Amino acid sequence: MELYSGQSCWIDTLPVPPAFPALDQDISCDVAIIGAGSTGALCAYELIRHGLDVIVVDKRKAASGSSCVNTGLVQYINDKPLSACIHSFGTEQAVRFYSLCREAVSELQSICSNIEGADFVRKDSLYVASHPEDAAALKEESAIITGYGFDAEYWDERTTASQFAFGKAALYSRGDAELNPYRFVNGLLAAIGRQGGRIYEHTEVKRHTTSPDSITLYTDKWKIQAQYVVFASGYETQERMANPNAVLSSTFAIATQPLDSFPDWPHRCLIWETARPYMYIRTTADNRIIAGGFDERTNIADERNRMLPHKASMLLEKLHEMFPRLPELRASYSWAAAFGNTHDGLPMIGLHPSSPRCFLALGYGGNGTVYSKIAASILSGLIVNGGHPDAQLFRVDRPSRTLSPAYRINDCRG
Repeated sequence: MELYSGQSCWIDTLPVPPAFPALDQDISCDVAIIGAGSTGALCAYELIRHGLDVIVVDKRKAASGSSCVNTGLVQYINDKPLSACIHSFGTEQAVRFYSLCREAVSELQSICSNIEGADFVRKDSLYVASHPEDAAALKEESAIITGYGFDAEYWDERTTASQFAFGKAALYSRGDAELNPYRFVNGLLAAIGRQGGRIYEHTEVKRHTTSPDSITLYTDKWKIQAQYVVFASGYETQERMANPNAVLSSTFAIATQPLDSFPDWPHRCLIWETARPYMYIRTTADNRIIAGGFDERTNIADERNRMLPHKASMLLEKLHEMFPRLPELRASYSWAAAFGNTHDGLPMIGLHPSSPRCFLALGYGGNGTVYSKIAASILSGLIVNGGHPDAQLFRVDRPSRTLSPAYRINDCRG
């Protein structure tokens, strides 16, 4: 699968990433993880902490798939509002889901404190009403979120206008973050290597077989024998193990030239909107603006690539509309990428229903990095302890709950 095209801004922030060998012999381990992106790295990091012998393999260079085009927004509020989650899953599970996301942000901060250059910075978020008629729903959502102890508040048009160049109703929340996803994953993989984990890039697993007490993975020349395998291969997992709950689409992003200042943008907070498909924006450590979104319901690479120039122009135009006092902007980088979501809005985490000893860690959705951290915690519980109290919510074979059209299309915010 062609995961992306164009050029991401992140790769230039780490010109010489860590290098890992290709597999050159038969090996064995406790857990083999397929995928050396953010999900695979976080799962490996967590399992090694529990004393397991872990290897990570990737058919590409490590961290060169979707992780290098992730826009690095780390948020606990989801594309599917808490009110919609309550309707779908019930109050207890919905609030637990949002609580897990909030906890994951703090856990990522702790991990990043030991990774040089991850550029993890706590940020507030502004969730903007794209249309006046969206204000009432945001106000209701604010009451629900704050009622369950999340730090957010409703801003009317006048309040927003007193802070920003635009006057639209919004939900202002605290407790989110941003990071450099490429440096984060590469730094995490380097840490895994120092802790005894083995990482092999340019090593493609072609097939696997299972026995009552082990699983064997086969490359073209070599085999890996493990007690368990974790498929953390992102959207390409659908080519091997398709799930009807998954929806693949395309998303688009740009990064501007570095700017000297950001007028009418307090604290350079994260900004996204209620429109579907929507736009979201953040800034970077080297003072660029990243804008993304305007997703399309296609996963055909040629179609996505043809759309990229027009989508980049749309993103620039929207930035000027929101912040008219910014200087003339140009897209120094632009890229288009595959993006995965689920019909019910939750990631898919857990044992594959028809493949014994195979676990899936699929952080599909707009909060992908957050979901990857949740997956790492749940899978370590399932593998090390035989269970986890939150595993049922995310199980791979759960009944699919179809979303209303307003929540079908997302982007790769994080």
